[in-house]
Amino acid sequence: MSQKERWTMRGERGVLPTVGRSIVAACAAACVALVLLAAGCGSSESSGTNSTGSDSTTTSSASAKTAASGGLKAVTTPKYAVPSSSEPVKSGVVQIAYRNIAIDPDTVRAKAGSTIKWTNEDPEKCNVKSEGGPYTFASKDFGEGESFELKLSKPGVIHYECTYYPTTMNGTIEVVG
Repeated sequence: MSQKERWTMRGERGVLPTVGRSIVAACAAACVALVLLAAGCGSSESSGTNSTGSDSTTTSSASAKTAASGGLKAVTTPKYAVPSSSEPVKSGVVQIAYRNIAIDPDTVRAKAGSTIKWTNEDPEKCNVKSEGGPYTFASKDFGEGESFELKLSKPGVIHYECTYYPTTMNGTIEVVG
């Protein structure tokens, strides 16, 4: 059978001939690979507005660890925002909400003697853990409607995160004396 006959002959079930089937399979595999590759692409930058109405932008760190697959990189080091020096210093019970897998507000200036209260408004369990500064703490997991409190006793800058979502749920508290 000649090459031309193989290309023009129909198969037993009225489908593409053998050569045509292998070309279609190769094209389908290439298309799936492209779709999967495109799905992994995207921006690693998010932007939002904090409680004072000013713009706060968080970008990914250049120090991303390579995933076990060898090709894709996962951002594992959060970049902490810095409270503005013009942000008012809060006192008493200072509320921080876990909402939509984010923290609101993500920066706070609070007076020593105040209490920080993190409340989870998401259906996913969360926690809070210090990542630097004069305080060392780690909460247990807390679910929707539950909270964790920390009494501030000394000045300094506290970086903290939820260990489940550290790149989107991290924040900074500046404790003012």
